[in-house]
Amino acid sequence: MWKKEDGVSTPPTPTMAVYTEAMNNFTKSATAFMEHVHLLTEARDAYQTAMTASTSLRDSLDAGDQALRTLMTQLEQVVGVHLGEPALDKKKPEAVKADAIRTNVLL
Repeated sequence: MWKKEDGVSTPPTPTMAVYTEAMNNFTKSATAFMEHVHLLTEARDAYQTAMTASTSLRDSLDAGDQALRTLMTQLEQVVGVHLGEPALDKKKPEAVKADAIRTNVLL
């Protein structure tokens, strides 16, 4: 694109055709971008909504889990008192981790 004369690169002489083509490309690209820029805002808003909902659900589930643990401890104590057995010193139940089930299919 650039001519080399004596080892020095020189840019081509600007022409009206080069200018017109660049302006048309810029206008076309900028217009297309602006037509879709609202999607960026929508995506950001949806992300914020999802993150807020996720945090709220997580907090609610954690509170529910704690309430269940407390109720189970009370239940074990009441049952132990009525059956004349000492309350069991058990570790708190841990969260169950579900592993993906792997199946081998023979063909």
